Amino acid sequence: MFIEGKWVDSQNHETLKAINPATSETIDTFPKGTVEDARRAIDAAVAARSKAEDMTAYERSKILYKVSQLLESNSADMAKLIALNVGKPIADAEAETARAALVLTFAAEEAKRLYGQTIPLDSHPFPPGNKNRLGFTLREPIGVVGAISPFNFPLNLLLHKVAPALAAGNTVVAKPPSDGPLPGIMIAKLFEQAGLPPGILNVVTGSGSEVGMEIVESPKVNAISFTGDTTTGRLIAEKAAATNKRTILELGGHDPMIILDDADVEKAAKAAAVGVFAYSGQVCTATKRLIVEDGARDQFVRTFSTIVKNLKVGNPLERTTNVGPIINQSGLNKIEQLVGDALNNGAVLVEGGKRLETAEYSHGFFFAPTLLDQVNQDMQIAQKEIFGPVAPVIRASDDSDALAIANGTVYGLQASIFTSNLARGLKLAKKVKAGAVLINDRTNVRWDNAPFGGIKRSGLGREGVSLAITELTELKFIVANLD
Repeated sequence: MFIEGKWVDSQNHETLKAINPATSETIDTFPKGTVEDARRAIDAAVAARSKAEDMTAYERSKILYKVSQLLESNSADMAKLIALNVGKPIADAEAETARAALVLTFAAEEAKRLYGQTIPLDSHPFPPGNKNRLGFTLREPIGVVGAISPFNFPLNLLLHKVAPALAAGNTVVAKPPSDGPLPGIMIAKLFEQAGLPPGILNVVTGSGSEVGMEIVESPKVNAISFTGDTTTGRLIAEKAAATNKRTILELGGHDPMIILDDADVEKAAKAAAVGVFAYSGQVCTATKRLIVEDGARDQFVRTFSTIVKNLKVGNPLERTTNVGPIINQSGLNKIEQLVGDALNNGAVLVEGGKRLETAEYSHGFFFAPTLLDQVNQDMQIAQKEIFGPVAPVIRASDDSDALAIANGTVYGLQASIFTSNLARGLKLAKKVKAGAVLINDRTNVRWDNAPFGGIKRSGLGREGVSLAITELTELKFIVANLD
């Protein structure tokens, strides 16, 4: 672990295994941090606050640029580490690494743009004397930021928390995911190489129930930025409220793709394949429901089933692999249960539908790319986040029916609409309850310096580097009486 600029073991010297989900092999071990380790890291971050706040915007920017350059220089090693540690196909791991370098660059640029604005007090008739008052705002660091990230983007989502926090002049205590900690440890080494002063970034590994909750509950931590499942997010919100912490919560999604009867079906099917099956569907913005109007349904299912049938499941390090393993046995069991429930309640299996247990897959956590037809809103798979390579097709009779289905869950992260009529798509997009709606594009698209976040139980606050910096700063209003 990286605490106060030093590489340290946990206080109890216990370790956890980093597992390759494609083979179940142990690829490394890492410290099983304790509550005491988390407190050490928090104390280090508190002690380093003055150093962080004293750094100029130029100095913060320079370090972030340097880490971006170091990451690019080590991109092949990082991508391989991501592929091995979380089972992400190597091409996707390379894309994540490139995006992470871009996040660092965006943060470096935004660090130099962190400014307030003048307030024209003479436009107010009260109180008297405003003609001789000067008002302006400043953005100041919020303090110590707790950054808790998930396994599915173990590098990029961690940096979406760490980089904006550092750009704003905060200190950070980061907890990488237990199912994918190695990229977070490697990026801490790059920050060390770049010359970040000790204590400004601290990385503690261990369980969420101990290390994570200590970060959340500590009165010395001023903000929490968390990405993960909705149940944990709600618990974090409750615990953080006790000490009035700022929270940014990026939680689950049940992202629908609506395919209207005038859509380009082939284009929609190709987008759905990426939306559903990229990284085995283990993405919060993955397409988890395909809502298809009657006029396009038969053609879509035929076209899409051909694509699904030809997907290659296999070793993430092989460039021909489209679909890799599920992160762990628990995730595999959940997918199997949801598919089984759907089939028991009337869904029709078109492709896949089972875990892969042949000799080639016997040591990993693999589930066949699956296409289910005739799914309805009452099935668990239409309400619970799947996080697996499963495509449920739900029939819709018209635009109003499609809208009701799309809005018929507790989630509201991202959605997409396929139509040849842009005006029709825009009218429908305005009524979809989601943080983002994409027209003629897949659901799992994100731009790293654009607004990102959900409504309902999909989250609280917004990420995107510039918006995250705003969330992780305090707005101060200063008035000078010139009389």
